[in-house]
Amino acid sequence: MIEAGDFRKGVTVEIDGKVYIIVDFQHVKPGKGAAFVRAKIKNVVTGQVLEQTFNPSDKYPLAHIERKDMQYSYNDGDLYYFLDMESYEMIPLNYDVCAEALKYIKEEMMASVQFYKGAAFSVEAPNFVELVVAETEPGVQGDTSKAGNKPAKLETGTAIQVPLFVNQGEKIRVDTRTGTYMERVKFFWSNFCRNQIKFNMSKMSSIQSPNSFFCFLIIFNKYL
Repeated sequence: MIEAGDFRKGVTVEIDGKVYIIVDFQHVKPGKGAAFVRAKIKNVVTGQVLEQTFNPSDKYPLAHIERKDMQYSYNDGDLYYFLDMESYEMIPLNYDVCAEALKYIKEEMMASVQFYKGAAFSVEAPNFVELVVAETEPGVQGDTSKAGNKPAKLETGTAIQVPLFVNQGEKIRVDTRTGTYMERVKFFWSNFCRNQIKFNMSKMSSIQSPNSFFCFLIIFNKYL
């Protein structure tokens, strides 16, 4: 148990059968009347934020939130399966529990699953993920200026804004906390790069010159 007068940021408590995290608090001592605690609390399940006043001597049960790093495996209908990497137990979760995380994670990616009293209630994507741009308008080759953005759809189906120079098929780093583009990721072993290099290597094979190796380096560097 914890008294409201001992509230601190980040503490999780059970209030009226629901679990809240203390976002902010303030001890108030009015000129007249009894002192009280004004707190901003967030429902860990729904995300709803409330402002509420408490008697400093009121007591509330502490809520222990367990976090596990689990791997998203696959979905079957409305169920999404996450693998416990320690016990190898597969846990099915409803879409509404992991909807936010699914915007930024795909199969075989890790996520943080939160449990309360043994039941999973929330899934958080890593702060940063690397995903392929599935759809966007073509960029201007050689234009790496950051002036202006355009819409793009990631391979998970989520839409974000990206700089004008980003092209379809490129991998980018995304901040999942804000849903913002961070940078392009150079990935040689993607299908896109493999196909492009194979195509250019086939053209290069007809070059009968001691400089063929340097031609390959030029092509290789183009897709790094």
